[in-house]
Amino acid sequence: MATKKSTEKNRVLDEMMEMAQALKGHELISKQDMAKMKLICQSPPEYTAEKVTAIRVGRAKVSQSVLASILNVSVSAVQKWESPSSGKHPSGAAAKLLQLIDKKGLESIVA
Repeated sequence: MATKKSTEKNRVLDEMMEMAQALKGHELISKQDMAKMKLICQSPPEYTAEKVTAIRVGRAKVSQSVLASILNVSVSAVQKWESPSSGKHPSGAAAKLLQLIDKKGLESIVA
């Protein structure tokens, strides 16, 4: 059963997408901005330990400490995410940033 907080978040994201599509219909938003809006409004997947490691090593090509710094989490958190036995997964902003890194590369969030 969805919590009140997650239901509210989904409602807000749905309304944002609806507004973006209305703006697109009036040609007030570009294709690129619409693609960004879709990515922002999309819920991040639940990341397995293997997927977190693959993103860090294969896509971002950074150490655990560097990824932790980029995501503003502890090194211990990244270590737990990469350990299958921990049962821990990134969530919230960290999961969203991992999603962006996975889809667009590290350059998408680090200037």
